[in-house]
Amino acid sequence: MSEFEEHSENNEISNSPENEKTVLSKLKKLKKIKKRKTKEEKLKEKAEQKKKKGIHIGIGMTMLVLFCSFLLVVATFLQLNITHFIIPPKLFVLDTCTIDDYLFSIKYIPQIPIAMFIVGLLGRKFGFISILTYIIAGLFFMPVFALGGGWRYVGEYSFGYILAFLPAAIILGSVIKKDYSYKNVAKAVLLSVLTIHLIGIIYMTGLAYFRHAGLEFVTGWIAAQSGLKIIYDLIFSYLLVLLSKYARIILWFYM
Repeated sequence: MSEFEEHSENNEISNSPENEKTVLSKLKKLKKIKKRKTKEEKLKEKAEQKKKKGIHIGIGMTMLVLFCSFLLVVATFLQLNITHFIIPPKLFVLDTCTIDDYLFSIKYIPQIPIAMFIVGLLGRKFGFISILTYIIAGLFFMPVFALGGGWRYVGEYSFGYILAFLPAAIILGSVIKKDYSYKNVAKAVLLSVLTIHLIGIIYMTGLAYFRHAGLEFVTGWIAAQSGLKIIYDLIFSYLLVLLSKYARIILWFYM
């Protein structure tokens, strides 16, 4: 047999339908193996990314978190005397009004706006840690709350507002992470501040119920803690969260 005939026979064998099927099946198997490998690689990459996303706090960030916790302590004992114009009730009964009747003064503690500022500055994760540090310090180490400290402070009517900083931090941090526009910041602040006051009122009402406090006490407390103050909380929180955006840029630039 000549070399040409042998070569033609080999071509016929290789081009036979059976051989084509085996080649195609092998190619399919190879593709499946490659897909499995790519899926495994992707899963490994995701696992590595999750590990990287874990809480890693350097010295600089640790100092900043502690400083923000201290800032919250300062805000707890800081009282702002705010005076603004009002329409006096005497005006509606045609009674004589003095200048003092048109002025209304309130002592305001900017604790909630400062907590919102901390979350805006540090982000959801580190803002949460900073606020949690403040709460743990007040319950177990130092009297950093308005009326003291210690684990017995959970029995104070106002503790619900402090405890509510934690879910509010998660809400604010999650919303502004997507978009830092004026509209989105307003939405984040509204949800966060309302969460704090709602949890605070529920906590206080629950304690009042178990202690058999009267309805007059409950309504008076709500009016004092979540009446006009909620408007100031919304306004100051909105302004400070917007300020935290630029403070964060400056801070990250130097860090």
